[in-house]
Amino acid sequence: MVLERFRLDGKVAVVTGAGRGIGAATALALAEAGADVVLSARTEDQLLEVAAQVEKLGRRAIVVAADLNDLDAVAGLADAAASELGRLDIVVNNVGGTMPRAFLETSPRFLEEAFHFNVSTAHALTRAAVPHLLSAGGGSVIGISSVMGRLAGRGFVAYGTAKAALAHWTRLAAIDLAPLIRVNAIAVGSVATSALEIVVNDDNLRGEAEKNTPLHRIGDPDEIAATVLFLASAAGGFVTGKVLEVDGGTERPVLELGLPDLS
Repeated sequence: MVLERFRLDGKVAVVTGAGRGIGAATALALAEAGADVVLSARTEDQLLEVAAQVEKLGRRAIVVAADLNDLDAVAGLADAAASELGRLDIVVNNVGGTMPRAFLETSPRFLEEAFHFNVSTAHALTRAAVPHLLSAGGGSVIGISSVMGRLAGRGFVAYGTAKAALAHWTRLAAIDLAPLIRVNAIAVGSVATSALEIVVNDDNLRGEAEKNTPLHRIGDPDEIAATVLFLASAAGGFVTGKVLEVDGGTERPVLELGLPDLS
């Protein structure tokens, strides 16, 4: 039966940035499908709330509060999964993000920090996870990229460049790790998370974002989580090296930041 292909019974996942938004929704979706999860982010209180919801679903949750900018800390999540839950099958590299900034205010260091937080962290965790994924007979790695990794908009030179790099890292890593480990990513559009809180809570900004999205609405974290589940499960077993666009049909930035021409 086709729905059985979405089951993750007996599997173990690591989800970064799992305290809220897409990360929390993803952890709960994986747990509902039968997986135990390692949850990591900076804020322990948020993680404990998500862990309690995972446990209500009858699954185990391990909370690791950490600064995931620290590459040793993020890499250590792979060992935590294996030691605490016995194996590792799924890695969701959700942590990331960078605030918009005008070009001349984007220092080389700011650009490097964006790359570090969005790409180096994903590489560090995935690299540490590979031996455990192979021991489990293979696995799935999913990265959360962004529509701004393929679109051009003022103010996004750091964020967009980093997310574009994550998208191409996905394609390259998929070749390196085939055939036992699948690597995919999701290019996310405007989704109702804390990162978009200003837009979601401002009627004018939300209206503009919805008008400029072909589906005329903001996405829901559960819609991204459902896509993660597809990629993590046997349902997506013939998919690797791909960046799935879950963005409401977006083909241009949904909001203009109002940055003027240089003069």
